[in-house]
Amino acid sequence: MNTKLYVGNLAFTTSEGDLQDLFSAHGPVTEVHLPFDRESGRPRGFAFVTMATPEAAQAAILALNGTAVGERTLTVNEARPREERGGGGGGGFSRPRGGGGGDRGGKRRSY
Repeated sequence: MNTKLYVGNLAFTTSEGDLQDLFSAHGPVTEVHLPFDRESGRPRGFAFVTMATPEAAQAAILALNGTAVGERTLTVNEARPREERGGGGGGGFSRPRGGGGGDRGGKRRSY
């Protein structure tokens, strides 16, 4: 059974191949996903690595979590399922509703 790991605090120069090499030392890797920022085109500083077995995933966590790779200390743990994002609409700008002009309550003058 595959186990997906979250890898955080990556250097922006880290590639999928670097992660494949790093994690395959602890067991078979089935997938590496390195998200990129849409605007800058740079990696976002985290990745997901899927290990082929739970034992390989546990070995990678124990060996790599808290270790320095390049100038960064890695965070490696089992990935949690993505949380549902709230779809509630609304929000936005609102202002108090006030009445229009109208009569100020004074007497009308007739000339």
